[in-house]
Amino acid sequence: MPRQPDVDPARSRQMSLVRNRDTKPEMVVRRLVHSMGFRYRLHRRDLPGKPDLVFPGRRKVIFVHGCFWHRHPDPTCWRARLPKSRPEFWIPKLEGNAARDERDIAALEADGWQVLVIWECQTTPRQRDDLRRRIAEFLG
Repeated sequence: MPRQPDVDPARSRQMSLVRNRDTKPEMVVRRLVHSMGFRYRLHRRDLPGKPDLVFPGRRKVIFVHGCFWHRHPDPTCWRARLPKSRPEFWIPKLEGNAARDERDIAALEADGWQVLVIWECQTTPRQRDDLRRRIAEFLG
């Protein structure tokens, strides 16, 4: 079995704090959608990718993706930068996440679901009006 590279304990501790649900960007989107009068289900495990918000009657789902973890393709997004340490680990890991996202979205669309992806950088207070408009167009 190959030996694991030495991992900085501080980095390991920091990474253990990363959440995969109920993140700040997800909570921003959930509050916004609720304030617009829409009701939803959370993280349906029977759907590919366990979408963050599910609107079963409309057959629509919303994913709230972290720019770093899901490889936001926008070149101006500073949150999607690769770490400088251990690129041999991070590049395959993050590219695998992005490939899985593409497979999940394709499976949902093949099953008749419409998908909206909201990126973490699009949930800032300055982006709120644009985000509200995008959600209203998607769910309307």
